[in-house]
Amino acid sequence: MALDGIDVVQRRPGMYVGDTADGTGLHRMIEVLVDNAVDEALAGFCDRLDIVLNAGGSVTVRDNGRGIPTDIHPSEGIPAVELLMTRLSYAFGQPSWLFVVNALSEWLQLRVWRNGKEHGMRFRRGRCEAPLSTVGDAEIVDGTPRRGTEITFCPNSEVFSNVVFDLAGIEHHLRKLPVFKAGVTVVLSDRRNGGNNEITLRI
Repeated sequence: MALDGIDVVQRRPGMYVGDTADGTGLHRMIEVLVDNAVDEALAGFCDRLDIVLNAGGSVTVRDNGRGIPTDIHPSEGIPAVELLMTRLSYAFGQPSWLFVVNALSEWLQLRVWRNGKEHGMRFRRGRCEAPLSTVGDAEIVDGTPRRGTEITFCPNSEVFSNVVFDLAGIEHHLRKLPVFKAGVTVVLSDRRNGGNNEITLRI
């Protein structure tokens, strides 16, 4: 029996995430979220990117860009962020890799700071557990409301036979990103095994 969302990913052209056994597919999930933040940085809307390997096997990717749109999509009648995460593998005329990450995660927690508000949503195996909610006002950072997107996901161990992230491999990938030309601070943190190893790749 196919797991929720996974059969959709496998059947859609262009949705191949990588090998689920050798670690390439696992790490591609991080790269997808990082690429999303890189697009914001190259457009001039983001100057900070954090990647955190959490205790328990999850990963957090956070940026201070504009935040994924939370308004209602005019034709689908649901928040744009929900459309990107759950409904279509092709959203807004292009592949939605956020959909792939969500579908292949055991669970995923989303936080968006946009237009002065903080929004939250949680998913399990590609399906939302509750509608998008407004948590409250965004905290004030340097005199202005916080903005950006934070996604924490835990890979589905029934999909990936190897769910251990390689710190050195992630760092190697990050050092090749074009954001360094844009003066973006990238911080990679490893909080597994009770540690708090932090690598700042650019200041």
